[in-house]
Amino acid sequence: MSQLSLILLSTFAISLGSLIGVFTLSLKPKKLEQILLYLVSLSAGAMMGAAFLHLLPESPDYLLTLLSFIGFFMIEKFLYWRHCHRRNCPEHVFGHMNLIGDSLHNFLDGLIIAAAFTSNNGLGLVAVLAIALHEIPQEIGDFGVLLYSGWTRKKALLANFLVALTAVAGGLIGYWLSDIQQFSASLMPIAAGGFIYIAASDLLPEIRKETSFKKSLLLFIIFLIGVLMMNVIK
Repeated sequence: MSQLSLILLSTFAISLGSLIGVFTLSLKPKKLEQILLYLVSLSAGAMMGAAFLHLLPESPDYLLTLLSFIGFFMIEKFLYWRHCHRRNCPEHVFGHMNLIGDSLHNFLDGLIIAAAFTSNNGLGLVAVLAIALHEIPQEIGDFGVLLYSGWTRKKALLANFLVALTAVAGGLIGYWLSDIQQFSASLMPIAAGGFIYIAASDLLPEIRKETSFKKSLLLFIIFLIGVLMMNVIK
């Protein structure tokens, strides 16, 4: 299978993850919150593992990784791009604002997947797995945000899916830009900075809110499992 086919298949599969929210409607809110926290912990470990075990070794330009980290912070700060990992997020009052932020996020996911696959297929698999684990709790949260904003289930699912397809657009553009040698060399450190930022500023703070020692220990173990998953793939 060609690199372009792998990129298109992977980004479309990631986009399909936007439909997962409908399967959570039958779950009790407290149970769903617990499941989401475990998924967030696993995805945080996977993203940290992917960044430090796979992406950074392929990224000799550490300054660009730092600039990428700062860039992701600026995007979140000034464009109001915030991830949601809860069924109802009080920060997201307007569903449209959430969709705008999510479209940018998914587009960047597509760029990262393309960058990884154009480097080698193994790295592409690592990127897809790390992003998929992150997308599950995020898409559930986004679906909840739209419902909370007054959208119908059908409209929320359709909007979430259409916005998720920007990952495919990101994958196509990333594949095209990979032919430009200078830009291609920059994609890995940019991806590494993005993964580290998302895990450190968005996912880990969610885990840190847990006050129960037993649950905190379990979340830490799940986090380590996420890291070890990336090490096994390595």
